[in-house]
Amino acid sequence: MANTPIDTIKQLLETAIKETDDREVHFKLRTASQLVDVVQQHHDDLLESLEDANLNDELTEELREMGYMD
Repeated sequence: MANTPIDTIKQLLETAIKETDDREVHFKLRTASQLVDVVQQHHDDLLESLEDANLNDELTEELREMGYMD
């Protein structure tokens, strides 16, 4: 699996959770982690929609160059 910015954020959150004993901080970090999961799902859904869309070749290439499509 590629190390994406979202993966890095998840790793940082998990490490921070392990390094603190404060229950309120744990709650906030777990909530942030869940929101990152939502962002990842939204991103994946958008990528799938782009792949399924009937785009012209020029636009498809531009989206690939910008990193939106594989």
